Amino acid sequence: MGNLKATSIDHVNMKVKNLKQSVEFYKNLFGFKIKQEENVNKLDVPSKIIGNDAIKLCLYEIPDMSPDGGIAHFGFNIANFNEVIEKCKELGVEILYGGIVDWEKSKSIYIVDPSGYEIELGEVSGGGL
Repeated sequence: MGNLKATSIDHVNMKVKNLKQSVEFYKNLFGFKIKQEENVNKLDVPSKIIGNDAIKLCLYEIPDMSPDGGIAHFGFNIANFNEVIEKCKELGVEILYGGIVDWEKSKSIYIVDPSGYEIELGEVSGGGL
């Protein structure tokens, strides 16, 4: 039997400090919609599933959470990358590392969401690798 052939990230489950603030951040910046109002979860805390046809984020409100520890950042491929800086400025989203970071086959910018998660917004899916 061969390897399993993973083709994309299906979803990310995230603890967030403030559910309403996080939903608004992802809605305003990426146009994500609420896919499920209340996610039945083992944590028994307020939650929502948001996203689009390709990406789903399961958000769980844990006010005292910290993003420190495991994930350095997660990345989204942005089809209209040439609009990223303008949209971030419009919404007051801080761009880290002095702006666009040039990679060998792609460009990225890095931002932080309201809970402190760093997000890479990339021009070419997977950095062109």
